Amino acid sequence: MTADPQPGLLALADGATFAGRSVGAPGRTTGEVVFNTSMTGYQEILTDPSYAGQLVCLTYPLIGNYGVNPEDVESRRPWAEGLIVRELARLHSNWRANQDLGAYLRDNGIVAIDEVDTRALTRHLRLHGAQMGAIATAAATATGSAGPGVAGLDPGEVVALAQAAEPLEQRDLVRHVECPQAYTISAAGGAPHPHIVAIDSGAKRNILRQLAARGCNLTVVPATTPAADIRALEPEGLFLANGPGDPRRFTHLVATVKELLSAATDLPVFGICLGHQIMALALGADIFKLKFGHHGGNHPVLDRATQSIAITSQNHGFAVRADSIPDEMELTHVNLNDDTVEGLAHRERPISSIQYHPEAAPGPHDSMYLFDRFVAAVRATL
Repeated sequence: MTADPQPGLLALADGATFAGRSVGAPGRTTGEVVFNTSMTGYQEILTDPSYAGQLVCLTYPLIGNYGVNPEDVESRRPWAEGLIVRELARLHSNWRANQDLGAYLRDNGIVAIDEVDTRALTRHLRLHGAQMGAIATAAATATGSAGPGVAGLDPGEVVALAQAAEPLEQRDLVRHVECPQAYTISAAGGAPHPHIVAIDSGAKRNILRQLAARGCNLTVVPATTPAADIRALEPEGLFLANGPGDPRRFTHLVATVKELLSAATDLPVFGICLGHQIMALALGADIFKLKFGHHGGNHPVLDRATQSIAITSQNHGFAVRADSIPDEMELTHVNLNDDTVEGLAHRERPISSIQYHPEAAPGPHDSMYLFDRFVAAVRATL
């Protein structure tokens, strides 16, 4: 952290402002403001491609106390547009850490502020909904004029910046986070390995690690890959990854999945988060935007088949509309906080999807069994 932090300001599109101080890269940034209730895992959250286009408020009051390390990143770089916390730890202590969080934010160009009343911000978002916002530091404003309570910042200017920001629903964020070209991941050992093609719309590394650890060879392809090219890879299973943004915006990906599902009726398919929503759209269901989304590692979900409850890791702002689920699909998992759709399965074909993140990173490991279930379905068709 710098010796003399500059003032910082968060402004929401509805005109609300929250004062703080700069603890990341100096500058200004915009995005949809959401809150995440996880107590740990800030490095995984920042590098989760699903957070592209968003300013993340972490509700836990002290962030950064265990530093950062090269092993806990979930993609090739951080994707969150900005970070908002109550207190950024000045000191960190963990044998795995090689850097403090403030330095990591600055090195990666992430604008961040602390000393924000994150409880008030979270209550505001719960009441008024997630919305576009802007973070600015004192040195980054165009006028440099003083604002009330925040030296060197003009609140009106930062509010205008938030109001002018392009809404998340209008951005094709998948094209920014997908892998640049296809690559492979090989499972260890000499036994026969099922071949799974993973469509990367923003895949977290731990998802791919979980599939490889269960003996699968993976070919990871960009989300813009045509269906014909995916069929040519002769997959024995198809995985639809997580990712950012409004799934209704990605019509090219919905069309690709629809074509793949029509061409191979016995192909096992598993989708997570955005992949779940894309699959639902391809099969005829509808999507709606949640008021403030589900972001955190403590969401209870009911598995209707077993009547067991898992505590889950979640990160999504959209959900499948329950009354739009086609007859051939079955509702398998339900969020116990608000009864929203958390899982679907085809009644006759080996197709299933989950709205939350069974791979965790960060979060509880209650739902790892879903990877076992998918890989078993793939092996059953060989």
